[in-house]
Amino acid sequence: MKKVGNHKSFSKIFFSLAFVLVTSLSAFSQDAAKGKELFNANCAACHKLDGKATGPALRDVAAKYDKEWLYKWIKNSGELIKSGDAQAVKVFEENNKVPMTAFPQLSNEDIDNILAYTSEPAPAAPAVVPGAPVAGEATADSGVSNNVILGVLSLVMMMLVVMLFLVNNMLTKIAGAKGLEVAQKDRSIMNIFKAYAKNQFLVLVSAILLLLVSAYFAYGWMMQIGVDQGYEPVQPIHYSHRIHAGENGIDCKYCHSAARVGKHSNIPSLNVCMNCHKNISEVAETTATEEYSKAFYDGEIAKLYDAVGWDKSLQKYTGKTKPVKWVRIHNLPDHVYFNHSQHVTVAGVECQTCHGPVEEMEIMKQHAPLTMGWCINCHRETNVKVEDNAYYKKIHEELSKKYGVSQLTAAQMGGLECGKCHY
Repeated sequence: MKKVGNHKSFSKIFFSLAFVLVTSLSAFSQDAAKGKELFNANCAACHKLDGKATGPALRDVAAKYDKEWLYKWIKNSGELIKSGDAQAVKVFEENNKVPMTAFPQLSNEDIDNILAYTSEPAPAAPAVVPGAPVAGEATADSGVSNNVILGVLSLVMMMLVVMLFLVNNMLTKIAGAKGLEVAQKDRSIMNIFKAYAKNQFLVLVSAILLLLVSAYFAYGWMMQIGVDQGYEPVQPIHYSHRIHAGENGIDCKYCHSAARVGKHSNIPSLNVCMNCHKNISEVAETTATEEYSKAFYDGEIAKLYDAVGWDKSLQKYTGKTKPVKWVRIHNLPDHVYFNHSQHVTVAGVECQTCHGPVEEMEIMKQHAPLTMGWCINCHRETNVKVEDNAYYKKIHEELSKKYGVSQLTAAQMGGLECGKCHY
């Protein structure tokens, strides 16, 4: 999208980018734990260590510039640019000439601590243990599949039919060997049906099989009630996650800030939208797709201005606002408790784990089924992160000895207790 003027989120990008440019040779005087706290407080909204978010990935990029220069840049980049410093001007121009907020309150030690955290080696990928459950697959103790039960019952029915046929042939041969005349029965459909109706065993088995098959399909149908996977409603103002979270790399938690600190992930207010769109009244030509033209996107921005009461020509608010009736997509039953902050902040779960590749979605939709079984499988397969988390330290040590493992899953830590989600 076309970006002009001051953009608050980009100031954080430059701030965090400048942090990671300090050399890691002074690691002996740095505290990575304190650096992590500072990183989470100032950088995490726009950066990840190992993946692109609003800004670039920050791991292992701490040795590009002179440390003393970086101290000056972080504390007052504007002054450094005005002084004509060639390196400062280059960085400023490479990032679309967006001014960076000055941070004079940060000490050199604070910057060193953040860089110590970003310079830590990436954790090794967990080894795949033969026979261990693969993410997304049901574990061995998750119960016998309904398909298996139905298959076994069908096999039993077929075996009974074959046994009856063999017994009939055997009796016919015995009667022939003894010279007994076997009366030929009328094998018309009606007579066969009458004979079947008189056989109480066959009627009982058939009734049981019919009930089981009916119950199987009825259960499958009823279990889909309230499961809105793939739900993709049209919103009153078209919002493209592909453009915002994908092309522009805006972190999910910049707009949905309550997900970090509260139970619910909030619907962003229009004021959050205006942080950027106060100066972005139209999109770039390259933003358009075959399905959505530049005129379409510009028209949706006009709807935003109309709703928030912004006069583009006068560059001021009129005070006349209109409520936007957003259509809710993700909705859990009232008897289910789910806390976003517990998963996002404490557990460090990425938004895409539950909501799918949001950065690729033109129209937001429900990616996961959000069923009880889906949540339980996640608790069974996800290890609890106890690093730098004193709350879990003692209980993790005790349960690790009990189960004889080095890593505990959420289930082993009590994640399958009914009261965790229903109380």
